[in-house]
Amino acid sequence: MLLSLWEEEKVEKTKGKSKMAATMVETPPPQLITTIEWSMMDKSKFFPLYTMSSFTVRCALYPLTLIKTQIQVQRRREAYKGVTDAFTKIYASEGVSGLYRGFWLSSFQIISGVFYISTYEGVRFELGKYDISPKWKSFIGGGCASIVGQTIIVPFDVLSQHLMVLGLVKGRTGGVSTTINPLGIDLDKRRSKAALAREVAVRVYRQHGPLGYYRGYTASLAAYVPNSALWWALYTAYQDELLKISPVWVSHLLIQCVAGTLGGFTTTILTNPLDIVRARLQVEGVGTMKQVFKQLWAEEGLFGLYAKGLSARLVQSACFSFSIILGYESIKRMAISDEYRPRVRW
Repeated sequence: MLLSLWEEEKVEKTKGKSKMAATMVETPPPQLITTIEWSMMDKSKFFPLYTMSSFTVRCALYPLTLIKTQIQVQRRREAYKGVTDAFTKIYASEGVSGLYRGFWLSSFQIISGVFYISTYEGVRFELGKYDISPKWKSFIGGGCASIVGQTIIVPFDVLSQHLMVLGLVKGRTGGVSTTINPLGIDLDKRRSKAALAREVAVRVYRQHGPLGYYRGYTASLAAYVPNSALWWALYTAYQDELLKISPVWVSHLLIQCVAGTLGGFTTTILTNPLDIVRARLQVEGVGTMKQVFKQLWAEEGLFGLYAKGLSARLVQSACFSFSIILGYESIKRMAISDEYRPRVRW
């Protein structure tokens, strides 16, 4: 009797172990999260961290933005022959402050950046309720985000670009150098940067009225909406492909940074002519997109239309894309809710 009970207990323990072993084998490990969604994050952590990261990146890369704009606006190569030449000449004549002309006005882009990223993530979240591929969610979200961001930032963009190129050599007429100064500002008069920015704002209003602050708005949308939509879609596509071919031990964050850089290169090459037209329209404020295209074609041909400022923009795009993704994806990991944290791979 006792032996029988002992045997039955032994059989039950064996069955219990077998069930436990089967459960351990059959239950798959929790799936790693490759894309941190909007609903997974603590917004009270995300927004302050994103704002600081965005300001740091823009501050570090602003000289490249300034050089790119000056090269795009100049006629042929009257002022600068390339990125290195522009950097050397600006630093030699104006010092570090020359590389940051218009920075404080441009830094208002941080405000539009918060609205931009909120729109992007919000649109992706809403589209996630439907059967839409991740690439299309990123494409649509990036386009919508750019429309919101540009609507907020274009007035500051117009003013900062005026400050960027003020006094730049435009071209030569009869052997005499002419400079970019469409607002007729007295360049010899000494004034503080704040006073100069205020005078630019006042003169834009006097010459063009309130709509003067939205000079080139259509061109900005034409340049930045496709750029933003393509960049986010390509970022998602490149990330998916790199994840397939990369070894497991490779950092996921590194893969994302490389994907962002590749996406930036691709979109820059495709949209460079539109960015040149946008810069010309916002600074000179003359004509339409079609007229500026024709003028650029007549002055510099196909090569000039596609290659003008391209090297500066590629360098800027590579640095900007890598830095933005590094900051953005790191912040998402830091702001993610505790329940998802163990499933995120750095």
